[in-house]
Amino acid sequence: MTDDNKTPLLDKISAIKDLRRIPESDLQRLAAELRHETIRAVAKTGGHLGAGLGVVELTVALHYVFNTPDDRLIWDVGHQAYPHKILTGRRDRIETLRQRDGLSGFTKRDESEFDPFGAGHSSTSISAGLGMAVASDLQSTPRNVIAVIGDGAMSAGMAYEAMNNAGASESRLIVILNDNDMSISQPVGAMSSYLSRLITSEPFHSIRDLVREVTSKFPAEIERTARRAKDVARDLIGVNSVFSQLGFMHIGPLDGHDVNQLLPILKNLRDTHTNGPVLLHVVTEKGHGHPFKDQSHEKYHAVPKFDIITGTQQKSAGNVPNYTSVFANSLIKAAEADSKIVAITAAMPSGTGLDKLKAKFPSRVFDVGIAEQHAVTFAAGMASEGMKPFCALYSTFLQRGYDQLIHDVCLQNLPVRFAIDRAGVVGADGATHAGIYDVAYLSCLPNMVIMCPSDEAELIHMVATSVAYDDGPSALRYPRGEGVGCELPDEAEILPIGKGRMIREGDDIAILSLGTRLTDCLAAADAMAVQGVNVAVADARFAKPLDTDLLAHLATNYRKLVIVEENSPGGFSAHVMTYLANHGLLDTGLQVRLMTLPDIYIEHDSQAGQLALAGIDAAGIERMLTSLSSASASGKASTL
Repeated sequence: MTDDNKTPLLDKISAIKDLRRIPESDLQRLAAELRHETIRAVAKTGGHLGAGLGVVELTVALHYVFNTPDDRLIWDVGHQAYPHKILTGRRDRIETLRQRDGLSGFTKRDESEFDPFGAGHSSTSISAGLGMAVASDLQSTPRNVIAVIGDGAMSAGMAYEAMNNAGASESRLIVILNDNDMSISQPVGAMSSYLSRLITSEPFHSIRDLVREVTSKFPAEIERTARRAKDVARDLIGVNSVFSQLGFMHIGPLDGHDVNQLLPILKNLRDTHTNGPVLLHVVTEKGHGHPFKDQSHEKYHAVPKFDIITGTQQKSAGNVPNYTSVFANSLIKAAEADSKIVAITAAMPSGTGLDKLKAKFPSRVFDVGIAEQHAVTFAAGMASEGMKPFCALYSTFLQRGYDQLIHDVCLQNLPVRFAIDRAGVVGADGATHAGIYDVAYLSCLPNMVIMCPSDEAELIHMVATSVAYDDGPSALRYPRGEGVGCELPDEAEILPIGKGRMIREGDDIAILSLGTRLTDCLAAADAMAVQGVNVAVADARFAKPLDTDLLAHLATNYRKLVIVEENSPGGFSAHVMTYLANHGLLDTGLQVRLMTLPDIYIEHDSQAGQLALAGIDAAGIERMLTSLSSASASGKASTL
């Protein structure tokens, strides 16, 4: 037994076949043990907790009823899948969650055969599930395909695009709508449970048969009661719901925390082989069963390590503000002086700091749900009418609105300000959330200005610069986590667009840094100075437009140039190289080294660990400088 004998049933499960040997009467108790194990694990590792706690009973029921992994079970987003991982042979590794060489915080195909589709971004499960269902039909391989999607993820257009397609398909797809915010229906009751079981049973596949059966339960002479029963039947099976209009058989809602309600319905769905899609609506509570969940609505969505007894979360020892809060405070100050400033986010008000702005200016902050495409074009519409919209999104999620960014913003040269949070490596969230492509995919767009602060003081100046810049679109990108601890200015300065700065001059080698790599560049240069090598350091400040005067200075005054950026290949460094080549600045023998992130997907680790792996931390930059310096001293030629 483990953990003071608190999980005796769970301890019997080493493979999914063990789960299916447990009597149905013990499954509710098993769910309680699985919830305890999930809390215990996340207390030690940190991670997404609330969503997983909300689907514990559903997880048990799904794996108990369906023949996973042959039946495909897809968890939308994936951060609700921690209980799923525990049940599917990964319990012994659950304390490696989100750590280097450990379990991913999301579902991942190469981690387990029970993860048929990887996820990190939301609202992909129905599309993937339909693809799997159609593929199974084409290959004559009968299987159930189940997609579990939250009500928040249903706010994304992609989910409805998939449902529209699925509704016109004859392929069998089961979509489970995990409604954990009571956003669609009222609480469930006994009649709801009865109707849900009834509609999934073999004799009742038509609405007419269902209504006939329901009304038979009431006294025939009470016409009003009978009419009401018909209305209830239609409502609870979703005859007039948006899902039924899209072609789904809509079942529910029912209590997602009651295994005894879930089992018979899931069995009926498993054993009924009618064509077409089904939507099962279950109501759950995010964070269900956690003793501290009432302390804050969002507190246990994503958490650091915490004390399992008190709920106290592990906090940073320092008092350095994080970049998100610096951005939010700067925007609040700007909004106090300019009533045209508005802000838009896509279901991430606290993650982007806009909750602080909304507290002060509730009518000027708009959360559009998980709908980045809409957010971008919504911002463009506001900009076209003279407002100053800040579209605040994580870098990884801005990718989802890229066509709108090109077509609706840049092509029309509208002054939308993109506040790009979590730019660069993001640590434990890993490859699915890495914000490492935005410089590359933004710098190729005409009219776009891209600002990259090197510290939190520069971020304050760049927020003011974004407010002042009204000639077209602009982007301001900043990383996850705390700043460098520099002194913050009392007043923001408006920076000249496209102009960098020399931090220090040197002798033979120069570094051109973009963004927050500057601190490590300076540390590497300091280490070289101890060895008697004076390295120049410049801060680009802007990825676009390029500071051509600064580039000319570096190219003509130094023999070697190292360009450092926390971004994928094809970004700032590539544009600098293009400029240097096209203007003959490489013809004098200037040797250039590009230090970007490698052309791989960097898996979850600490941010420091990811930067070290990429070789663009202080130690890696110092190694590059030492190599260049040694080559000069020995008279060896250095290749580009």
